[in-house]
Amino acid sequence: MSSSATDIETQALGLTPEQRAHLADKLLSSLSPNAAIEEAWSAEAIRRLEEMENGSVTGIPVEAAIARAKTGLSYRVGAV
Repeated sequence: MSSSATDIETQALGLTPEQRAHLADKLLSSLSPNAAIEEAWSAEAIRRLEEMENGSVTGIPVEAAIARAKTGLSYRVGAV
């Protein structure tokens, strides 16, 4: 890694978690050949996070989601 890349990395690690997440999203998006798809996924992730934060939906434990996926059970709203 070049010294300028190392300097950028050091600066990036000094950012707040929110700033690092934003920077990581931008960097990852820049690697994608289709920016529109990346933008759509980003918007969807933000929408889902907002739903979780405002309580309009509830999540299920990751273990339950994995178990359902392995057994082929479909997801039903409200079922845990």
